Amino acid sequence: MLKQRTIQNTVRTVGVGLHSGTKVELTLRPANINTGIVFRRIDLDPVVEFASAATSVGDTRMASTLTRDGVRISTVEHLLSACAGLGIDNLYIDLTAEEIPIMDGSASSFVYLLQQAGLQEQHAPRRFLRIKKPVEVHEGEGAREKWARLTPYDGFKLKFFIEFNHPAVDGTGQVAEVDFAFESYVKEIARARTFGFMQDVETLRGMGLARGGSFENAIVMDEYRILNADGLRYDNEFVRHKILDAIGDLYLIGYPLLASYDAHKSGHGLNNQLIRAVLEEPDAYEIVTFDSLEGAPKTYIAQAQEWARI
Repeated sequence: MLKQRTIQNTVRTVGVGLHSGTKVELTLRPANINTGIVFRRIDLDPVVEFASAATSVGDTRMASTLTRDGVRISTVEHLLSACAGLGIDNLYIDLTAEEIPIMDGSASSFVYLLQQAGLQEQHAPRRFLRIKKPVEVHEGEGAREKWARLTPYDGFKLKFFIEFNHPAVDGTGQVAEVDFAFESYVKEIARARTFGFMQDVETLRGMGLARGGSFENAIVMDEYRILNADGLRYDNEFVRHKILDAIGDLYLIGYPLLASYDAHKSGHGLNNQLIRAVLEEPDAYEIVTFDSLEGAPKTYIAQAQEWARI
């Protein structure tokens, strides 16, 4: 049986929010079966809880932000991406401020934190959301068109196309595809960092964004080149980071996916529209479990085998 997972031990870290610039303490705690991923603002009295759900997303400017009764938790996608990549189903995420710390701008710090906590199988079947028919969302027209699509697939794979009209970005590869039946999330996706442009910094900060951004937590570019002294971690790190983001955004559907995701210049907003569109069509999906590894998707057999080595 493919089983649900949580972590064995409570772990903590401290960082700053990418957009708020605020210092925040993050605590990850084990959760019981069928809890899901639950975010908690423990700096508030009473504590405010947020379910990890498509309908919890209230703002998608530069990040996926959960909102409830005027309270926010922003930039949840990198941590959720790590949870999806390691197969974590149930987890409490406690915060002392409104934003998940950005760490190094990728998901690798969260992968390390979860591994340090230890992964724990639970005595309940893991539930998957299987896409039964194509679901697609669009935005814009012509050269400005963006779209994202989920189609049936016995596993989980993603393909992403980006276009920024910037020599440093477009010159590194605009398309990437990853199939987790054959490739490792930890090795191929987790270390890809977020990125930004120097010319946009003042505008973003005027909007209350990017106040915690630095060379330590993002790839930074001027009009022509990458400014980070250490360069890129992957040859196509930009588009790999968009895949990392998409994995986290899609995990807000509440289950690991059995689907193929294909996107053209998509972002947090369109990704959220996509999973909402799925949930609004009951005949587009079904919830399934696997009583044995025989017949289970290769994607999640590979993930379970990788998890067993951690």
